Amino acid sequence: MNVQLLIDTASWILLLSGSAFVFLGGLGLLRMPDLYTRMHAASLTDTLGSLFILLGIMLQMDWTSSLAKLVAVIGFLLVTNPTATYALANAALLAGEKPRTAPAPEKP
Repeated sequence: MNVQLLIDTASWILLLSGSAFVFLGGLGLLRMPDLYTRMHAASLTDTLGSLFILLGIMLQMDWTSSLAKLVAVIGFLLVTNPTATYALANAALLAGEKPRTAPAPEKP
């Protein structure tokens, strides 16, 4: 089997799955009930979706300085996205935004 065909297939799988994660994160922003669950849905899918998309792009590139820059961007995203989400959630908690609590389960 042709190696370029395998690389193209893997690249398309990564690009499509990354796009699906980003799309589902957007739906999570619309469907979730409060700030904290929205942040959770958006941060996880945004980080993983961006990672998959950038990996799919990297498979289509030659070994150039642009590839090294994409590796640096991936490292930056993996560090800053969770950190920014934590800082935003902490700021919301300090501002008085209370997390939504589930009702206690009934005892038989």
